[in-house]
Amino acid sequence: MMSDAPLITGIEHVQVAIPPGGEDRARAFYGATLGMPEVAKPESLAARGGCWFACGSQQIHCGVEPVVARSRRHPALRVHGIHQLRERLVSAGYATADDLPLPGYFRFYATDPFGNRIEFLEPETKPEAPNATR
Repeated sequence: MMSDAPLITGIEHVQVAIPPGGEDRARAFYGATLGMPEVAKPESLAARGGCWFACGSQQIHCGVEPVVARSRRHPALRVHGIHQLRERLVSAGYATADDLPLPGYFRFYATDPFGNRIEFLEPETKPEAPNATR
């Protein structure tokens, strides 16, 4: 039976808030420290300010808001080399924190320069390669 219901196929982007003029600090955190490549904003949206970063096939959008409120809401970013990333964040002066264990994952939290909570996680075991077809 066919359905007319919309089909959600994934997440395109997640937006975090930055204050007016925060683009350079966002580039330092998301670009330089986390190693996420910056994505050019479309010309039609550039006047709003902010900046965008690639995160695998998704994106993190740093959108300008007059007030950035702290919250427990957060994106969770999959990582390869989570222990090295944590060391990089700490070396760059960013605090990190643990939380309750999540079975099957190594994880920690950090806060970006604007107070946005970011979760980083990596599976404890690597997925097995699929069997070759004969």
